[in-house]
Parts: sequence; structure tokens; C-alpha cells
Amino acid sequence: MKHFFNRRETIVTEALDGLLMTTSSGRLARLDTFPEIKVIVRTDWDKSNVAIISGGGAGHEPSHAGFVGKGMLTAAVSGEIFASPSVDAVLTAIRSVTGPKGALLIVKNYTGDRLNFGLAAEKARMEGYNVEMIIVADDIAIPGINQPRGVAGTLFVHKIAGYHADTGADLATVVAHAAGAARDIVSLGMSLSTCSIPGQAYEDRLGANEGELGLGIHGEPGVERIALLPVGDLVATMTERLAVKVDGESAYALMINNLGAVPPLEMSVIANAVLASPLSRSVRLIIGPGPLMTALNMNGFSLSLIRLDDVREAALKAPVVPHAWPPAVERHEITIIPAPQKTSELVSAGSGSDDIRTRSLLTAICERLVSLEMELNRLDGRVGDGDTGSTVATGARSILSRIGTLPLNNPGATMASIGEILSTSMGGSSGVLLSIFFTAASKAMAEKDDIAAALLAGLDRMTFYGGADVGDRTMVDALAPALAALQSGDVAAAAKAAAAGADSTRMMLKAKAGRASYVGEKDLEGVTDPGAVAVAGVFEVVAALP
Repeated sequence: MKHFFNRRETIVTEALDGLLMTTSSGRLARLDTFPEIKVIVRTDWDKSNVAIISGGGAGHEPSHAGFVGKGMLTAAVSGEIFASPSVDAVLTAIRSVTGPKGALLIVKNYTGDRLNFGLAAEKARMEGYNVEMIIVADDIAIPGINQPRGVAGTLFVHKIAGYHADTGADLATVVAHAAGAARDIVSLGMSLSTCSIPGQAYEDRLGANEGELGLGIHGEPGVERIALLPVGDLVATMTERLAVKVDGESAYALMINNLGAVPPLEMSVIANAVLASPLSRSVRLIIGPGPLMTALNMNGFSLSLIRLDDVREAALKAPVVPHAWPPAVERHEITIIPAPQKTSELVSAGSGSDDIRTRSLLTAICERLVSLEMELNRLDGRVGDGDTGSTVATGARSILSRIGTLPLNNPGATMASIGEILSTSMGGSSGVLLSIFFTAASKAMAEKDDIAAALLAGLDRMTFYGGADVGDRTMVDALAPALAALQSGDVAAAAKAAAAGADSTRMMLKAKAGRASYVGEKDLEGVTDPGAVAVAGVFEVVAALP
């Protein structure tokens, strides 16, 4: 696995400095004990309230420093990657932010964190500080274990403790709320791969079609391997196990946590699956989906639930300064509003009307384009992917099949209808470009009844959006000179200009648009652009009609 870093020995301190430099000026600071002791603190802290301190190994970003700020943590203590901070580091943090009301340490249930934070707390008490500690053990992955791990549900405790501390509550009250919250949290994670630590050799223990249920946030093995299934089935397995641990009569807050490497698109799919599961009937508030308690680049996610009461709900909804904490969203149904209906007066005014000359012209043009299918494919096979003829013929056949429904006695409305047909039936960039051409021409016809000028306006919009111009080896090389000649009303001259324009593409050795732009000069030489040939064929038909 590849990583962006300089030296393994400095990755954590560099990352924390990066956080500080990209956070609003004056909001966070670090103690001058870097790099041995890594403590991030609030700069607005005046020690008048209970201090909330948490931390642990790095690699879980944005936890823990990302949650330092008003409404959440007062200070975060960081160790190296997946390694608990030292006793001295924790004690330094306690001394730095603890005032008369004391401090609460919030610790995940890992031996190193419990021991180091615990010894620091005892030393702080010896120095006269009023310090308490809450241990969070929310992971339900391993049934019957005496010491469940602390995982992402710990963030619920950060938020609830921070809320009560900010209200001015005393330490006993803050501890009571935090301890009660910790008892009412359950979490479960799963991943499709283990995480990779920068600077260490990586070997994924999971097979290509395997996932792991209940693995830890330091990459430790899960409780079981599971087959790679559709996300709905994976989520069903997790929610069924979580449901056993929740009270079906109570309301819960749900945290959907990205363990590091799941793309936002997939996290939204996961969220949809969770909120479509039977478990969602108990969900009132949603936090996430997002990276909250990660495991470096683990390709997995976790779900955490906390039982709600009015006080906890108020605490979780309260706004906070740290941007890493997403606002809680109340569970709601999807809102659907009707899309606007088509309002084109041109299409509706002349729908289904006939005009013999227009019908004959359109029929002849479309039949010519269908007849050119193999030749255009042959030319495109030399410079592209060989499907221009089929694409053009498909559009022509679609128009032929609907010719009886077109408003043929209204040229502007006919152009609008053709533009709509080509946008849905022709496919590829050429279909969209021609749809733009006819749609813009229709708009111009509504403003001035001049077909030649309207077609030129369509060309202007097509080249604006498409980016091609004369000399770029596209259909524009035939269409532009033909429409310029058509302004004088001479159809024969327009057909001659289109043919000359198409022929000129044979000697253009550099295409500036389409797939031909990837082809070398040697392959382009002597090959006429298929789009330009199609345009020349259209004008040849128009000039031949009486």
C-alpha cells in the first residue's frame, strides 16, 4: 500500500500541525512540549468549567484533536499511530486545562489507554486536581467478552460530556451523564480490508471475496469472516446483531462512521441500507455518514447506537464549534416534489401537423444517413471506435419512426422535436451536439422566421458547448461553410461548400475534438472525417430535391 508521508517518525506531529494551520486562526493551539508530548487545546478555555480530555493513538482522525472546541473536548492527547500517549503526556494535558471544577478523562477500553490515563489521573489527584475517568466499551462484536473494546460510540460520550460541561455543570453531574451514556451505547463494525500503517509492510489477511465482521479500529482481527455480498445483505447482518442489544420501545441516535477508505458514494448507499432496515424504526437522530473515528485507510464502516432521552437528545443536537462533528439530523422520509412539465409552446402548438414538402425532405435526409451507415463506420474505424455510422443511423431511424407525430407545418417546432428525439435516441456526444444544434435553432426561429439564420444560430451554440471550430477535423468543417453559403439562399452553393469542407478534413493531420484527437498524424492522413461526410450527404440531398 502507498502512503503520503515524509518520515514515519514525524507523521503524527506533521499531521497535527497541518490540522492547526487549517483550523480557524486562534481557535486551537498545541503545548510547547512537541514532539514528545502532543497535546491540542482550546485557546478560548478559561478553566471556569469542567475540562473534558480524551485521546489515544493517532490514526483515528479526525479523532481526537478534530473534536477539540467549544461544545466537545477541551484537550486531546495524541500518541503515535495506534499507540497510547504516555502518562506524562496525559498528566501535562490535565495540568494545562483543569481548573477548580476539575476534569473528566474519556478513554476507550484498551489496556494502554486505561493504564496510562488511569495513572495520570492518580498522579493528578496527588497534585490536588479533581479528576474522574470514564471508560467506554461499546463494541458488541465479541459476545460474552469481559472487556469489550471502545470504538466510535466513544464520540457520543465526548458530545454529551462536552455539552453538560459547557452549561456549567459540576464534575459529578458531568460524570453521571457521561457514564450513563457510555452504558447505553452499542457499536459494530465491518471491513473489506485491513488498514495499512505508513512505513510498515502491508499484507491483507482477507481474501478477494471476503469481509470481516467486528474487527477493531487498530486493525485487529474481527470475530468472523463473511462472504462479500450486496451491501443490503451485509447491513442486514449488522443491524440484526445490533437489534438484539437495543430496546425496541426506546428511541436511539445512530452514528454511521467511515473507517477511513470508503468513498462517500458508497457511504451513502450504506446509510440508505441501514435506514431501510427494521432497526431504523428505533432511530430518531442520525449522525453521519462520515469519517469520525477512522482506522487509517480501513475500507470499512461502523454503526453505533445510543438510547435517547430528552436530555441526551438536546445534548446531541446542540451546535458545536469543531467542524468534524456533523450536525444531528432527525429521522425523516424522503421528500418528493413534482418535476416541472414541458412548457414549450412550439412543440405543443403544432404537434402532429403535416406538410408534404417538409415530410419529403426529412424522409430523404434520414434515408441517406441510414444508407451511409457502413461507410461512416468504416471511416470512423480508421480514426475512432467505428460507430459513427451506427450512431447517426440510429438517430435517423428514430426520426423516421416518429415523423407522423412531428409538427411538420411549423419549422421551429419541428426543429425542437428533432432536438428532443436526438437527445434520447442517438447517444454519444454527436447526439447531444446535434440536439443542441436543433434546440438552439428552434429558439432562434421563435424570435425570427428565418431558417438559414436559425441554423447558423444553432451552429453557434453547438460550437460554443462542443468546443470545436473550423479546422478541428469535425462535422463543423462541413457544416460551417455550408450554412454560411446558405445565408444567400443558394442551396446548391451550400451543398458544394459542405462537400469541399468535408474533403478538406482528409489533409488535417491533427484532430482537436472527439476520439480522433488521440490518433497520430499518420493514421489521420487521407481519411475524411465521418461526421463531415454525413453533413455533406445531408446537403447533397437537400440540393437535389425540387
